[in-house]
Amino acid sequence: MTHSSDIVVVGAGAAGLSLAWRLLAPPPGVRAPEVVLVEAPAGLRPPERTWCFWEAGAGDYDPLLTASWRRLRVRAPDGGGPARDLGGLRYKMLRSSAFERGLRARLAGVRRIEAVVERVADRPDGAEVVCRTSDGAVRTLRARWVYDSRPPSVPPPARVALLQHFRGWFVRCERPAFTPETVELMDFRTPQPEHGLSFGYVLPLGRHEALVEYTEFGRAPLPRSSYDEALRHYTERVLGLGPYRVTATEQGAIPMTDGRYDRRPGRHVFRIGAAGGAVRPSTGYAFAAIQRQSRAVADAVHRGRTPVPPPAHPARLLAMDAVLLRGLDTGRIDGPAFFTRLFDHVPAARLLRFLDGTTRPVEEFAIGLRTPVSAMLRTAAELPLLARRTRP
Repeated sequence: MTHSSDIVVVGAGAAGLSLAWRLLAPPPGVRAPEVVLVEAPAGLRPPERTWCFWEAGAGDYDPLLTASWRRLRVRAPDGGGPARDLGGLRYKMLRSSAFERGLRARLAGVRRIEAVVERVADRPDGAEVVCRTSDGAVRTLRARWVYDSRPPSVPPPARVALLQHFRGWFVRCERPAFTPETVELMDFRTPQPEHGLSFGYVLPLGRHEALVEYTEFGRAPLPRSSYDEALRHYTERVLGLGPYRVTATEQGAIPMTDGRYDRRPGRHVFRIGAAGGAVRPSTGYAFAAIQRQSRAVADAVHRGRTPVPPPAHPARLLAMDAVLLRGLDTGRIDGPAFFTRLFDHVPAARLLRFLDGTTRPVEEFAIGLRTPVSAMLRTAAELPLLARRTRP
């Protein structure tokens, strides 16, 4: 069976749903394109995820948020580190289930198909997606443009490739153990691994409830038992929560790499989201960049222009990220000292704008002076000599 439309979006995660919604919201007088959304069958979808981002004032997804905060803290290994005010910014937490439910009504005009995509290919006049539904039927979808949010089967060649891997517990305590106004962004009171770095991460949902995560930057994920052991140490010995119960869990691994993601693998085929380079290599954050890409693509479609997803992050910041990742990978840069020094000497709001790519070069130079300059310069000189390799 063959179906034709203006646009096919592959994948119903943050990137696919955000793009589909924005495509259906054209300015007055502009026709909305016909959009087909291909999502994986129920048994093949990823588990629920938590996305965090920051922005000034009210945002498009505020009614769907689990929580938001105006202050955050980075703790040194000795526990020091004051809570920092974010100025006009708010740090926001959004659960994937709430996001999907909230966008359901906004996506009423989208034709949705549950299927496994087997092939995406260019055609002279557009592109086609061949997929198979759960009953075994083969569907061929043709469109002027195709946006594919599936991660590539083979990651792009890179000079340095780490993982931000983590496991989190949603906990409910008997006593009021958390400060609801403040996110513990990085708490380095965790045993540091031989390679990379580790930290605790606390998103308080009230005085008795929070999402508590153990996170590492390293080359490979851990066995689940190791995460649970680290979480028990962090919740019981570091945070001293007292009696608590775990109400839900989440786990993941985010690529942190200087690989170059191809946003246009075909004339009429584009990659979006993490597959299109939306993940910030130095932090693992992607949601805000996904929104920028989605808005830009939808605006181009509505204006009748070639809707190529723009770069998610400025090239100069990606170059700085590559230096940091290499420095962490070699051990040349002490991760806990690096991040605590930045947050001690740079206003939190400015640092978050830097991580979002909205700072000016003069601000970035001032931030760079708060890093271990000699180690960074040595690593920057070394990077061009390294070969890009494909890693599993």
